[in-house]
Amino acid sequence: MTTNLSYICHNHTRSIMQKRQLIVLVAICMGFVTMSFGQHTRYKIKNGFGIYGGITQYDIITDNFNTKKGNGWQAGASATVDIPHKWYNVSYTIQLSENHIGIAARPLPISLSEEFVDYKIFTAQIALLMHVKLINSFLTIDVGPMIQYNGDMEMDDKKYENYIINNYNNLLAKDLNDISNFNIDGAIGASAGFGFFRLKAQYIYGFTNMLNKLNDSDLDLTGNDKKIKGNQSMFAFTAMITF
Repeated sequence: MTTNLSYICHNHTRSIMQKRQLIVLVAICMGFVTMSFGQHTRYKIKNGFGIYGGITQYDIITDNFNTKKGNGWQAGASATVDIPHKWYNVSYTIQLSENHIGIAARPLPISLSEEFVDYKIFTAQIALLMHVKLINSFLTIDVGPMIQYNGDMEMDDKKYENYIINNYNNLLAKDLNDISNFNIDGAIGASAGFGFFRLKAQYIYGFTNMLNKLNDSDLDLTGNDKKIKGNQSMFAFTAMITF
């Protein structure tokens, strides 16, 4: 009984010591953070939130298909950290867009004439951007990586679904629906403004092959033995209001 009591007391004492050590560690950390904050109070770091919207011009850079750029729209939100004593600011953004692209095809029976079949692609992007200050925060160069989810390529008009895609013998327009849905992009652009209003221009390039999934779809690619490969190319022109 005495042995058990001693064991319990020993554990209780060790638990108290561990809690004291933890309290001391927390106190030291808080003191360090307080001192660091005190050293930087001369800087006024601002956090801002903005919403924006505008138009896009979209294309897929590929050697497999003949494409035509299409217009669309973009809307998003941005959380910005404005750091006056640094040569850059940082922002986290999420943006949604609906984009359009035309792909050359010909009707059946086989015809020499061609038409551009219109597709739409919905994208959602999350980005971490660095804003390099050219004129304080009034004019910046914006650059950073993006993670993108995009839907499949949907035909605007189903009457073209049995058209033959140019450069192929049997590949139908409806066969291009199932593309890769997750992609990695890079963005570069510029923004300018003052107060609560800014204008933004941005170019987004897809580093990954967004058409790669078509290579695994058991399609009839007779007439073109190249691996299907395509990289997203998007221009966005938007206006942002910050709070």
